[in-house]
Parts: sequence; structure tokens; C-alpha cells
Amino acid sequence: MGKAKTSKRGNATGPYERPSKSKNNAAVNNVFKFTKDLGQHILKNPGIAQAIVDKAYLKPTDVVLEVGPGTGNLTVQILNQARKVIACEMDPRMAAEVTKRVQGKPEQKRLEVILGDVIKTDLTDMNFDVCISNTPYQISSPLIFKLLRLPKPPRTCILMFQREFAMRLTARPGDPLYGRLAVNAQLYAKISHVLKVGRANFRPPPQVDSSVVRLEIKTSDRPNISFEEFDGMLRICFNRPRKILRSAFLGSKEVLKLIETNYRLWCAQNDIPIDESLVDDAGEDEDMEVDDNDNDPSNMDVDGDDNELPSFFGATKTTDEGTVAKTKSSGKKTRLAVLVKEKVRKVLEETELAESRSAKMDENSFLRLLAAFHAEGIHFS
Repeated sequence: MGKAKTSKRGNATGPYERPSKSKNNAAVNNVFKFTKDLGQHILKNPGIAQAIVDKAYLKPTDVVLEVGPGTGNLTVQILNQARKVIACEMDPRMAAEVTKRVQGKPEQKRLEVILGDVIKTDLTDMNFDVCISNTPYQISSPLIFKLLRLPKPPRTCILMFQREFAMRLTARPGDPLYGRLAVNAQLYAKISHVLKVGRANFRPPPQVDSSVVRLEIKTSDRPNISFEEFDGMLRICFNRPRKILRSAFLGSKEVLKLIETNYRLWCAQNDIPIDESLVDDAGEDEDMEVDDNDNDPSNMDVDGDDNELPSFFGATKTTDEGTVAKTKSSGKKTRLAVLVKEKVRKVLEETELAESRSAKMDENSFLRLLAAFHAEGIHFS
């Protein structure tokens, strides 16, 4: 009787596979076939892992939340210094591997593994003092704001991100990468860069380098504002971060229409009558003009996010003499629209921020601007 055909172990296609000897697969892990969709890049350098744990300044009584423990290289280092580790892992294979690392050891009783997506996991009642994470790149921003907005946030977060994201997170006013992310995050935490981690320290190596940042979340002096409200205003401010605020708010019909809609809703909620009657459009609108300093190279956008309309939608036309003249609007405006625009103009002038550029403003300036808008009944969420 002939032997049944069996596949060679070298051709296994399951989640576990033998390492290939080919040069193209030299970086593949010896145990797992990594899932790129989950951003699985295991930190293999024990020196870097120890440095990350050391930067957390753990106490023997600390409970640590580790996001994405992978095979447990960071986990075992944390367990050496903390009372307990709560490891949140999405991949069942990785969860089994990190559990196996401490099986039969005293550390086994101090490790709790939660299988699931940390972004969808309720962390409210999960009391932990520190968060440490080799963060999958695709959840970088959601993880930060999930931690920052916890009612009882951790004392410290030591998080590893793609290097460019980390630079955007730690950027200060005037830096090329300063934007909404930095303002929103730094409003709730003191953020500092800890160390750079080269791509060669991971298996398999990612396409970019990484950086470790420390978040020391504010508890006593956290601003009592709506995050959605603050972020809604920042979206307008940073739509063109190097344009002055006068142009950002008054130079865009879409922005004014959005503010008018929100103001109408606020008036309805507070039983304030509004005047929807029509008024003749004044024609030329000085706020639609381009900034005098827009040709200054230092004020140019660096992110390529240009939301202005193409030239054939613009407000200028060429006359017979070859000069450029502004097109007058022939439409009608409501008195409510005029009122809202004057309220916006009043806020910008009274705060003395009309000529300021978002790329050079700190969070205190944005908070002052939001408070002035609220005083006029203007909201952004």
C-alpha cells in the first residue's frame, strides 16, 4: 500500500511557519507569521526594552497597562519592576505567547491578559498607574486621546510611535509639524520626547524609524471645556495654519455658513429670536482678499493641505486693460448671516488675534479665543 502524500513542513501556510532561509525572508520571525494589518513589529532589542521601562520610573506598587504586548519582550521587563501588568492584545496567538512566557513562574499571578481591541475596551474602571505601549501605528491617535480623556488617567504614559507622528505630537508653536494634534494633546498633558528607536530594532523591521514619548497627564489644571468644541474650532484654525485668523474665519463662506448654522441652533436651544429677513449684499468683501504676507516663504503651508478653490472659481477677473478686478457678489444675505459675521469679527478684534497665525499660537491663545466665541454665543460642535 502506497504512502499517503504529506506536505513538507517547509511549505506550511498556517499562522505558524518555519523560518525561510531565503534572503527575502531573513527578517521574518521564527515563530509567527506577522499580520501587517495589525501593525505587528516586535521589539527585539532587550536594551531598548529595558530603557523604555526605566523611563516609566515604575514603583513596586504600580499597576501597568501594556497595549500590544506581542510576544512579551516588554512585558517581562515590566513585571520585574511593577506589582501587576494588564496586557491588552488583539491577536490570540500573541496573547497565548505572552501567557506562555510566564507560565509556571511567580510572575504568572501578576499578569492579566485581555484579548481584544484596546480602542473598543472600556478602561474607565480599570485602575492602572502607568501605560506602556509599543503602539501599532494605526491606533496612535485614538489611543492617545482615549488615555487623555479618562476620568482617572494614568500618572505617566510611555508610548512608542512612528517617528513623524511623535514629532508632530511634541511640536511647539512655530515648528513645521505643529498642528491640531499637538495643540489638542498638549492641552491635556505635558509631552516630551524620550528616545529614538531605529527600525533595525524590530522584527520584522518597519519602513520607518520610531520614537518614544512620555505623557504626563494633567489632573488638577485640566481645562473645563468640551474636547469636541475645542477641536471643532481648531479644525477651522488649522485648515490653513499659516494664514491669519481673519482670513481663516472671515475669508471662507463655508466656515461662516457653518458658524451661522451652529449659532442658529444655539439660539433655538436658548429661546433667542433671530432675524432671517434679507438684506442687500454689500458687494465687495474685504475679508475675501488674500493676506498681504501670503507670498512670504516663511508663511507657506508645509503639509500640502491647500483647500482653496481653483483660480477659475476665484473672485477676480481680468479687465480690458489687463488689470485684475474683484467680482462683486449679486446675491442676498440674511440679517442673521450679517450678525454672525460681525460677531466673528468682534471676537477676533477684541482678542487681538485677527492677525495671528495658528501655526505660531499656543494653547492658551486658543483657549482665550474659544472663550470669546462662547461669550458671543458661537459654538463649534
